[in-house]
Amino acid sequence: MKTTLIYNPQEFTKLKSISIKPAYNIDTLDLTIAIPVKNEELNLPKCLAAIGPDLARHIVVIDSCSTDNTRKIAEDFGAEVIDFYWDGKFPKKRNWFLRNYRFKTKWVLFLDADEYFTAAFKSELQSAICCEDKAGYWLSYSVYFLGKKLKGGYPLRKLALFKVGSGEYEKIDEHKWSQLDMEVHEHPIIIGQLGVIKSKIDHYDLRGTSNFVLKHNEYASWEAERYLKAKNNPNSSDGWTIQQHIKYRLMSSVLIIPLFFCGSFFLYGGFRDGIRGFAHAILRMSYYMQIYCRIREHRS
Repeated sequence: MKTTLIYNPQEFTKLKSISIKPAYNIDTLDLTIAIPVKNEELNLPKCLAAIGPDLARHIVVIDSCSTDNTRKIAEDFGAEVIDFYWDGKFPKKRNWFLRNYRFKTKWVLFLDADEYFTAAFKSELQSAICCEDKAGYWLSYSVYFLGKKLKGGYPLRKLALFKVGSGEYEKIDEHKWSQLDMEVHEHPIIIGQLGVIKSKIDHYDLRGTSNFVLKHNEYASWEAERYLKAKNNPNSSDGWTIQQHIKYRLMSSVLIIPLFFCGSFFLYGGFRDGIRGFAHAILRMSYYMQIYCRIREHRS
């Protein structure tokens, strides 16, 4: 009998009463859930437990040489584990998986280890992938910060669910601008009609604020490099969303810093979360400040 793991503030506890079935039954969704990871022993147990053993036909954990218990947690749950070694060039982790994995399902959903399915989302997911005229779906997320769900702030949405073979993430030849071996702000370019799943996934990183700061420092370096490359190559913006065009137009202006804070805290209701909303808006604003400073450093 296999066991799964749940996160406990003190330790990992085995739930021996939960049996993970090695094979799927006819009621499971025609879906592969792909979870790219690296050292995610804190988040992954909750992520896998929220999916459950009978939702999808395949759960694949794509691991970038984790040095903690990530692999063991995935294997104990019954997920397939694939090792990924990045050479610093295209493709990165998600596109590599789309190009090399032998899918046996019609749909694929990319899920981060700090994202947890809700009952409402799983119910709507089952109806969504039965719709033949859709090639993909935008997913929405509830953001947790300092232990509680935020009521306001910029909404988090991703095009993370689509039919296998309908497209892939943007191709960017970055040559190790950063140590990010996975697509972060690259969007999938999908051929076909897109839908929206309204029920939300919970986004809650159990690694805390320090990890938030370190992660966004890496993201800022990547964003600055991408801006500079895009400026020198006008064709690189082909396929961008409206939001991407607006963001990169503002990226080199100091105005993006106060504009982002005001949008998050006032326009999108971050004030409703009090000091947590203020702190979150400040941290997110500092991300754009880092990007702006990196761009200015390059010009000087």
